Amino acid sequence: MKFIDVHCHINESDYGGVDALINNIQAAGVQKIISAGFDLPSSEYCRALAEKYACVYFTAGIHPTELKNYRDGDVERIAELARHKKCVAIGETGLDYHYPDTDKVLQREVFLKQIDLADKLGLPVQIHSRDCAEDTLDILKANAGKFGAGGLLHCYSYSPEIALQIQKLGFCFSFGGTCTYSGSKRARRTIAALDADRIMTETDSPYLAPKSGQGIFPNTPESIPEVAATIAEIRGAELEEICTLLWRNAHALFKKLNNK
Repeated sequence: MKFIDVHCHINESDYGGVDALINNIQAAGVQKIISAGFDLPSSEYCRALAEKYACVYFTAGIHPTELKNYRDGDVERIAELARHKKCVAIGETGLDYHYPDTDKVLQREVFLKQIDLADKLGLPVQIHSRDCAEDTLDILKANAGKFGAGGLLHCYSYSPEIALQIQKLGFCFSFGGTCTYSGSKRARRTIAALDADRIMTETDSPYLAPKSGQGIFPNTPESIPEVAATIAEIRGAELEEICTLLWRNAHALFKKLNNK
């Protein structure tokens, strides 16, 4: 079986030697990972990882909580990275209203610029959304014509009802370690409700360890098989069938995953 992690963060500071980590990931059956950029330096670092390791692909983008160092011209620099043959998406980008000092106006401005960039380059977007379901949905609906290459709501945490509205706009959804907990009722209900071709696996490593590693940091893409098994259980399917589906879904959205 082939597993894939469509959203994780791989870096030296959390994991130490990346060589050993990549070997362990591959040994766990996770054949491809997408290392997500969240600002310019991390996006450049993700590009370097993708150039070094055959199994690593990357995204380039500016996260909504990483805007304190944002400057005019940064999105243009993201565009340069996004033209790399292994950059599969723009992101992660989006909205996050979790913190009290949130600059909602700037978040919206930078999010919209990255949506425009993805549209221009014909790439999907990887979207982060926390504590702002209504505003996220409004932006996606208002810009529905700009998602010709599709998009992903990573680590989806809102209701199944909202997910079904977003699904109609052509989006996919990825789920990580939190869905392995029986208390994650919204995530599990959403996994059951979505069309089969809209579901993917992620870890958001080094965060969000699954049930078997509760409280452990860092989480790694090695936990993807546990996430996939949970999705198979929720949907009443065989694991091998789900793995084939998840692999196909990821390659259908992220076209550059077929690049070497």
